[in-house]
Amino acid sequence: MADIEIAGDRLRCVLSTQGGLVWRLDAKRGDGWRPLLRPPPEGSVRDPLKAGCFPLVPFGNRVEGNRFLFDRTEYCLKPNTAWDKHYLHGDGWLGDWTVEDRCDAEASLSFEFLGEPYRYRATQRFKCEGVSFWATLGVTNLGERPMPFGLGWHPFFPLTPATTLQAPAVAYWTEKAGWLPDARIAIPENLDFSQAKALPRQWINNGFEGWDGTASIVWPEQGMRLSIETAPALSRYFLFVSDTQFDPTYRGDFFCLEPMSHSANGHNLPELGGLTVLAPGQGAEISMAFLCGATEDAG
Repeated sequence: MADIEIAGDRLRCVLSTQGGLVWRLDAKRGDGWRPLLRPPPEGSVRDPLKAGCFPLVPFGNRVEGNRFLFDRTEYCLKPNTAWDKHYLHGDGWLGDWTVEDRCDAEASLSFEFLGEPYRYRATQRFKCEGVSFWATLGVTNLGERPMPFGLGWHPFFPLTPATTLQAPAVAYWTEKAGWLPDARIAIPENLDFSQAKALPRQWINNGFEGWDGTASIVWPEQGMRLSIETAPALSRYFLFVSDTQFDPTYRGDFFCLEPMSHSANGHNLPELGGLTVLAPGQGAEISMAFLCGATEDAG
């Protein structure tokens, strides 16, 4: 395991080869630094659930029953955490990545998984440039048969009392037992982020669809705004706000907005829920940009 530090004039970032993590990301603000992603506890081990962001590859979230039928073949998945009966968020966030290259403001990592049913090579590139942070995630099918792949990120953002989110969508998925999606319905008013709105302080663990691939987070107390853009424009995101029933240590200090190329449980949905079928040797790639700025009334 190794940490890699990259930085520009206005941003600094610590990456970890353990899990291919963005361990922390800070922006220069006045005479100090402010976290753009939830800062990890001081001295903590490189646990992805303590990190600022981790990659979702070869797909994100869960597959109901840990099984799916594709191309007339049934595939089974095994749980990969001690606390969830499902295979969760792929392998990349739990694996050891290799540093391919790095300089002051950029770094590239790679990861290979040669298990079953997925065999693939994943790559990540990170760059700090001015007030922008760029991340690119790619995957190549190393298997001998076509398989459905998905990509995404799982960032943890600071949640302050006045934090607002704008992330327009047209539908969302309710949740059922096992932290699984249930029904695709119209978005309820309290979760409609077509305009900037404070996040409800309640359990939220839902997928949103019909997204335009852009979002905005504002921390008024700090006079800071973070704009998010994805390319190609991702049409789905997952929103997560924890509670003390799920996590007794939760202090209401973070939330997750997870850009994804596909829906949770997409393997068992019509048209694979946005997953992309990659032939052997074929690849796919997505990118995400964070643009840090001041709010209009920041002074």
